[in-house]
Amino acid sequence: MPWWKHVFNIAMYSIMIISFHYTYHYFNQNNELFTIKGLSSYLLAMLTYFSVNALLVAFYFVLMRKETFSSFTKIIVKEGVPGYIGTLLLSLVLIILITSKSMFGLILFMCIATLLSIAFKQNFDTYQRAYNKANTDYLTGLNNHGFFKDQLEEYIKAINNSKQTLCVALLDIDNFKKYNDLYGHMKGDELLKFFGSLLQSECSKQNYFVARYGGEEFSILMPNTFKEDAYLYMERLRKKVNDTYFDGVEYLPYKCLSFSAGIAEYTIDTYDSQELLSKADQAMYYAKAQGRNLIHVFDEQSSYFASQSVTLEKELYEIEQQLNIFLSKDVYTYRHSKRVFKYAVDFSNKLQLNETERKTLILGALIHDIGKLEIPRDIINKTSKLDSHEWEIMKKHVTWGKEIISTNKKLIDLIPLVELHHERFDGKGYPYGLQGDAIPKLARILCIIDSFDAMTTERPYQATKTFAEAIVELRACADKQFDGRYVEPFIEMIEEKYMSLQDNDCIGTVVH
Repeated sequence: MPWWKHVFNIAMYSIMIISFHYTYHYFNQNNELFTIKGLSSYLLAMLTYFSVNALLVAFYFVLMRKETFSSFTKIIVKEGVPGYIGTLLLSLVLIILITSKSMFGLILFMCIATLLSIAFKQNFDTYQRAYNKANTDYLTGLNNHGFFKDQLEEYIKAINNSKQTLCVALLDIDNFKKYNDLYGHMKGDELLKFFGSLLQSECSKQNYFVARYGGEEFSILMPNTFKEDAYLYMERLRKKVNDTYFDGVEYLPYKCLSFSAGIAEYTIDTYDSQELLSKADQAMYYAKAQGRNLIHVFDEQSSYFASQSVTLEKELYEIEQQLNIFLSKDVYTYRHSKRVFKYAVDFSNKLQLNETERKTLILGALIHDIGKLEIPRDIINKTSKLDSHEWEIMKKHVTWGKEIISTNKKLIDLIPLVELHHERFDGKGYPYGLQGDAIPKLARILCIIDSFDAMTTERPYQATKTFAEAIVELRACADKQFDGRYVEPFIEMIEEKYMSLQDNDCIGTVVH
């Protein structure tokens, strides 16, 4: 522990004890404990003691940017109060024993305190063993998949508070199935344990967090590491593994133990841990497809390659089947979704998005209002302007939409578009009030498309704008409601492909 933390602790407890002393004697100048006044003075002094403790510790965590003051207060209330009450009761027991039995009372209290300490230690050790067992992979002894996901969430939370960096690497042992087929599963398990031990040994030197991700896959969290440094580290690790012998690997294609790995760096526009892992997985898949025993950092090339393994037409068909439910409940939202989908197809081509982004934008545009299925018919079909209560219900469609598509693992990548397409670039949107680049890129793009269609189609409670009028509105709201970087390209696309359509009445109507 750094020396200044020792000084801080000593100073903190000194202030706490002094605060207790003066509070107690201020309210109980006669020093009479076993009276109503004395006990109330003691309780007030203990309250002061604990309040000072909480404030000073909160100050430390806020200063270190590990917690906000409000979040720490919640932790203290939830977890600290029982400990404070226990301290209060034990101190009263001590005073009573010393007052009534003098030295014998002190010895008796020390025995009680020692026994309690032993009991607490045993309970803590039991809890620690259960905790470790729940978070440890039974075969390799590494952290398991669930604990890895929890730690990743914690790291991302810390990054958002402190603007640090983080890289994630996913590793897959090359030709592991062939090794299993040659030597059997028991020998394969030995290889997994050996590889896990090697990873743990190497990663502990850098304070990296390593886990068994599943099967022959492993994962590494690399905090405070940029992707360039992560790549160099993983290259050194790959060569170290290549040079480390394990029985039987000479019969594998590379004549040595090897792995393929993908690296992804957390950036401000990364929506959540799932997206980060998805990028690392795509990069790993690319490395394996290029011949194995390679390290690859996520980029557009790996993203494009991964997207080829998914048939866009099939996914569109599946989403269309869900969207058809709107036909019986809200035909306007159905038509709106189809138009936004068409705009998204053309705009993704205009922006020259990579295949993964293009697919995500197109599918997200088609399903972005799926949450409106949960809105009562009398609200969604209302022809007059919504009141405040109805508007609050309407706004919940983004959250309900997220819940609906979260049940389908194939649609996980669409969650940011469904949940965040009503966030505004200036931070005045909903549901979270995100601002600027904190809103995922594709959600910012979808916001422009969605709003344009809403402006240019018929709504009973608001005049419909012409395309020209809507373009003026888009420009007026650039860098306010919309990301200005995408406003002009979208306008260019509308002018090139759609301006003439409005004169020919080819655009439908919608209530949005």
